[in-house]
Amino acid sequence: MTLIVLAGTIGAGKTSLTTMLADHLGTQAFYESVEDNEVLPLFYENPKQYAFLLQIYFLNKRFDAIKQAYSEDNNILDRSIFEDSLLFHLNADLGRATATEVRVYDALLANMMQELPYAAYKKRPDLLVHIRVSFDTMLQRIKRRGRSYEQLDVDPSLYHYYEELNRRYDQWYADYDQSPKMQIDGDQLDFVTNAADRAECLRLIDARLAQLKAPTA
Repeated sequence: MTLIVLAGTIGAGKTSLTTMLADHLGTQAFYESVEDNEVLPLFYENPKQYAFLLQIYFLNKRFDAIKQAYSEDNNILDRSIFEDSLLFHLNADLGRATATEVRVYDALLANMMQELPYAAYKKRPDLLVHIRVSFDTMLQRIKRRGRSYEQLDVDPSLYHYYEELNRRYDQWYADYDQSPKMQIDGDQLDFVTNAADRAECLRLIDARLAQLKAPTA
């Protein structure tokens, strides 16, 4: 059984790479709930009111996806549950969540991680793949995918939120120690639109998986 999880900021290309990896490895993909997320547009309209609700929504969906992913062999998740704390604590630091909401959220996340039904087998992914992109690339991809509520021309205040989110991902990846990990340079490898870059990205992931499976001396 192998579980791969993708990580990265908004617009990094997690969904695209998840689809490519699932096709490449012949396995099932589990996607973050975005297009059918009724809370997400509300959050962008009023972050202070809906930040906590949005994070609980995502936490519930990711928890469910993890349970499904472990029901069969060799699956891929397009967002790591380990990123949830980064996202919510950023919103809290921006004044969008209260100290009480943070305590409730942190306690709930810790409890859910302890109670995962596959805990007797293992709790951690086999490989985390972080797609790192520069802030400029992040903004270009957000604009390209065209979700109206994400656009800076609709809400210029999102600039600081996006900038800080992208910055914090570097430290999050450096600190991550829950499983083997690797990083893809999303600026150098445009795996979404460039076939050669896509092939190289998949080659790098294949090599990392082979390395992890190789017997140790």
